Amino acid sequence: MNGSSDQPHESDDHAAELLTPAQVAKMFHVDPKTVTRWAQAGKLSYMRTLGGHRRYRRDEVVDLLRDSTESS
Repeated sequence: MNGSSDQPHESDDHAAELLTPAQVAKMFHVDPKTVTRWAQAGKLSYMRTLGGHRRYRRDEVVDLLRDSTESS
């Protein structure tokens, strides 16, 4: 054996996919500034890029979207 695995590496790339404020805003049909306010209010967690821009986890955004449509 040469140390390589026959099995593909399982990764959660889809779960860890990051979205821009504009992408999140489009999903909710709101302005990107609204998404920023939600993040500042703690409704949505975010991480910052090296350039200081906010990015949101797709799985968390989808959960929030699902919750908001169920409560309507």
